[in-house]
Amino acid sequence: MQKITPFLWFDGKAEDAMNFYTSIFKNSKALDIMRYGEAGPGPKGSVLSATFQIDGLELTALNGGPEFTFSPAESFMVNCETQKEIEELWGNLTLGGTVLMELDNYLFSEKFGWVQDKFGLSWQLNLANTKQKIIPFLMFVGEQRGKAEEAINFYMSIFKNSRIINIEYYGGGEEEPVGTVKHVIFSLDGQEFMAVDSNREHSFSFTPAVSFFIKCETQEEVDKFWEKLSEGGEKERMGWLKDKYGVSWQVVPSILGPMLQDKDPEKSKRVMEVMMKMDKLDIVKFKQAYEGE
Repeated sequence: MQKITPFLWFDGKAEDAMNFYTSIFKNSKALDIMRYGEAGPGPKGSVLSATFQIDGLELTALNGGPEFTFSPAESFMVNCETQKEIEELWGNLTLGGTVLMELDNYLFSEKFGWVQDKFGLSWQLNLANTKQKIIPFLMFVGEQRGKAEEAINFYMSIFKNSRIINIEYYGGGEEEPVGTVKHVIFSLDGQEFMAVDSNREHSFSFTPAVSFFIKCETQEEVDKFWEKLSEGGEKERMGWLKDKYGVSWQVVPSILGPMLQDKDPEKSKRVMEVMMKMDKLDIVKFKQAYEGE
């Protein structure tokens, strides 16, 4: 089971985004659509979230409103095996989008391009053959520049089965400060992530529009991730937190989804109402609400 799910914040376009992404990526499918019930806060029957899989990676799209927008600081690296594959994906993702780096030959890649799609989400396309096809990518900029390696070590101290797969540093004569991270691939609980440092002036930084949803089996696990990831950061509502590097996470017990989608609308309503009053999520309180205790 995928432990960490990238969670994407849309303004009313979650289902459209899911349908678009599953139509252009291989080995893709819609997994689940959750709708608002009696407890809201959205109109009853409207789409709350859409969970889907693209090329082996599970993601969830949320209709969260206009509060947050995507940033190039959080993107997805897509490793394409053939010229045809990368060109087809590029054509689809650039349609109505904004090109950040043209699809071209670079010193670091035979073919690479970076684009914000029509929903504003950023993708980096690279000609390469890797085990994990699509990899979440973090760019440490602004106040967080130079902190990529520190952040990765912090995350690896919290998630089991974690390691640095490959890391490269900037050296003398390069465009970034010596010793900062040029490129790193690391894994958290067996899932791959990528990160870089950038000392350049950027108008963007990390945003809650991309968060990482952690599925927890026990309250002990919820407590661990909630306390450790929020250390030096900010605890927020309904299982959300922002870590000390500005990256957003959601710490959620796995029983919550089935409860919210229960066929008995009264049960799901009670669970939703209880959740909306919480900061850290509490499994016992969810079970009590579900059973009407």
